[in-house]
Amino acid sequence: MSAGASKRQSQHGRWTVSSSDEEDAEPVRRKGGPALLTQPVRRDYVSDSDDTVVDEGEFEPSGLGRGVSGAGQQSQKAAGLSGPSGSGHSGQPSPSSRASTTGKITVGNPLKTEAPDPAREPSPAVKRIRPTSELGWGVSSSDEEPDSKTEARRVMEGPVKEEPAKEHSPGPRKKKQRLGESDCRRPSSSSEAPWQPKPETASETLDRWDILEKAKTYSFYLTKVSGISAKDNRGALHIKDILSPLFGTIKASAQFNYCIDIPWLMKQYPDEFRMKPLLIVHGEHRLSKAELHEDAHPYPNVRLCQVAPTRFSGVVTGVMETHRILLTAKLEIAYGTHHTKMMLLLYDEGFRVVIHTSNLIHDDWHQKTQGIWLSPLYPRLPEGSSETAGESVTNFKRDLIDYLTSYRSAGLSEWIAHIKQHDLSETRVYLIGSTPGRHQGNEKQKWGHLKLRKILSDCASPVANQESWPLIGQFSSIGSLGADKTKWLCSEFKESLTALGQGQRFLSRQQVPLRLVYPTVDNVRTSLEGYPAGGSLPYAIVTAQKQPWLPSFFRWSAEVTGRSRAMPHIKTYMRASPDFAELAWFVVTSANLSKAAWGTLEKNGIQLMIRSYELGVLYLPEAFGMRSGRFSVRRSQQSDCKASEMSFPVPYDLPPQHYSGKGLQSASPTCEASLNTCAPKGLWDPLVLRGMSPLVGVQNRPWIWNIPYLHAPDTNGNVWAPS
Repeated sequence: MSAGASKRQSQHGRWTVSSSDEEDAEPVRRKGGPALLTQPVRRDYVSDSDDTVVDEGEFEPSGLGRGVSGAGQQSQKAAGLSGPSGSGHSGQPSPSSRASTTGKITVGNPLKTEAPDPAREPSPAVKRIRPTSELGWGVSSSDEEPDSKTEARRVMEGPVKEEPAKEHSPGPRKKKQRLGESDCRRPSSSSEAPWQPKPETASETLDRWDILEKAKTYSFYLTKVSGISAKDNRGALHIKDILSPLFGTIKASAQFNYCIDIPWLMKQYPDEFRMKPLLIVHGEHRLSKAELHEDAHPYPNVRLCQVAPTRFSGVVTGVMETHRILLTAKLEIAYGTHHTKMMLLLYDEGFRVVIHTSNLIHDDWHQKTQGIWLSPLYPRLPEGSSETAGESVTNFKRDLIDYLTSYRSAGLSEWIAHIKQHDLSETRVYLIGSTPGRHQGNEKQKWGHLKLRKILSDCASPVANQESWPLIGQFSSIGSLGADKTKWLCSEFKESLTALGQGQRFLSRQQVPLRLVYPTVDNVRTSLEGYPAGGSLPYAIVTAQKQPWLPSFFRWSAEVTGRSRAMPHIKTYMRASPDFAELAWFVVTSANLSKAAWGTLEKNGIQLMIRSYELGVLYLPEAFGMRSGRFSVRRSQQSDCKASEMSFPVPYDLPPQHYSGKGLQSASPTCEASLNTCAPKGLWDPLVLRGMSPLVGVQNRPWIWNIPYLHAPDTNGNVWAPS
């Protein structure tokens, strides 16, 4: 696996364990026991320090889980664990021991392991065991901002006895054999066979294309979900659909992403396209980068473009590597991530852009709710066309070129040339990108939430009584938003999202309702994946404790698309009418709710600081010829009427339901009131956080990924026991 991710197997399938960009230490291997990296959690961790942000690019800490098989003590012993907690020690850890491991993540670089033995591969989602007083869990209550490296090590390392660390030498590795043109087999791996869509008959293919044609109005799709009804998957896309010959004859492609399993990705391409040139733009470093290159080695058609952190200014150049150009782009701000998820597809017939929310790994295309914007097939411009030819009313072509140029990578110059050679005038969405840096002057309005503010101000139509039109934000990760709501969320960020047409004043922005949709513990527990789905929802306890003013959310519910049990990795933001029948605008993006993703103003508003690469698209009714300036909301995914085709397919239920079980109309109407709503009683109680005392009304509790849930089993009969 790539993205620096080693493949792990548990009773819940394959998980990925990867490294933090800040961690310098090599992983520790232990003799006669499980590897240190035992937690199958994806990289969605967000640092609680704004100065040391590891943004929501799916952060995969090691050593998070200390799961115990339901087989009892025998399986504990087989896993090298003892005691009911699965700890390597018997009895309660000493206070000093607990203090030293409080909230600790050991973020080592990934380990390549042998074929997994189920008895030796613990998972945090474990068969239910009776909780005892020995299930100790230390949670930090410190208000001090941690050092980034310390924080990265500080969330969940269990009190398992460690062997002395071995010096790890990065000595020469045995190269994987390259594949020839006639041999496109995937290198052997220990991962399970991925879910494969059933072969389609000719009539099914025609039916699918009929549905896709109906969805062309907005070109917004969800990914297929395994385990839901066939009717709820109608019109949804799998990555194999996007890369299939039915969409075009691929000549070359580029994949921009955060977490990438190269062998899995290559299998998603049809046989006839598997050896076509492929550029992978990633943000891996050190050992993770080395493993990515190792995974790419069998494929001579694959080039890697690394988004590298830098502490200097200057031109980045390519360096020759064995049979491959190593192309490097700059990541200006420390601790940022390359979180963008985009495909560029060059066809014999033209060119296509795909902007989506899924990592390039099996799990992200299996049982999660994900979003896709699929561009039209762009035709090639006639030779000698002007520089401005093929531009859309949304300036999508210019903005996409600006975004790729911001990488300052020689490896992307050919793709910029491809874009210039094609006609993108049919595009109806606006590009909303974030690129790392401290942006000033006109540059700061090109990126992040200020780009969204500018477009909403310049291009959107005002609505009457706009103070009553709520903002809705839905995301899978939450960053540190400041000591109170005025530091960012209900000030600069909300000011950008409430902009609506020229001449609108921001004096009334505090009156605009703000609804934040994020899954509850019960959402995760009863999901298709069960507790393991929580590994993609990394709201950390350290972050949550520092912003107690943000306890009040709205639950995930998606009956309209049949995806209430498919946990969301999609990120969406919208402005809805008071009755939720209309939208003023809609955004689907890779950007979670964090300053690192959207940017934060510095120096009294002179500059916008952004840490990460992000990308999404904005839908405005005006760009689709709707003079009313509003989208109607589609109430059913299966309606065939013309009016339904023109309505917007919001992927979850409106109005959103508050954690208390009340609808939006019953909840506090203002930002101040809703964000000051009391958290469930006992939310931060130490016994609750250790999983030793149940929290009454678990459905009212936001999912926090690094505390145990031991009192109620999930869909698969497991409990969640991070160590």
